Amino acid sequence: MPIMLYRQRMARGDSGRWRLAAVVALAFAALSSNGTADGFVAGLEDVPLMPGLAMVADSTLVFDAPSGRIVQAEAAGAVTPEAVSTFYRRTLPQLGWSVTTGNEFRREAELLRLDMSAMTGDTLRVRFTVAPAAR
Repeated sequence: MPIMLYRQRMARGDSGRWRLAAVVALAFAALSSNGTADGFVAGLEDVPLMPGLAMVADSTLVFDAPSGRIVQAEAAGAVTPEAVSTFYRRTLPQLGWSVTTGNEFRREAELLRLDMSAMTGDTLRVRFTVAPAAR
């Protein structure tokens, strides 16, 4: 919503719903063209996307179950498995995730697993999977 229109609405006294609309519009404006917040894994807005990786189109699956959420998303880029592991082992603990084994992390009742596979050339595909942790 243009700022001028927002100011006109405020002057008329109907600011409540227009303020909400402005916040929603700004949130959508912050989304990149592939529908994810810049810098974060699609479906996992609290897991950063490593520089050098880009989300794979139409690879995100989000499912809410009674036992917790299940999210699967894929990113790819010209990075090495070692660089991916190092980045997430350094970054995720700052966001409350603890390293369990290999490329698996736990936060509260969720497990995040990173699976990596080579694609063509020097491109690596990284699959992010979040599922409820076994009790």
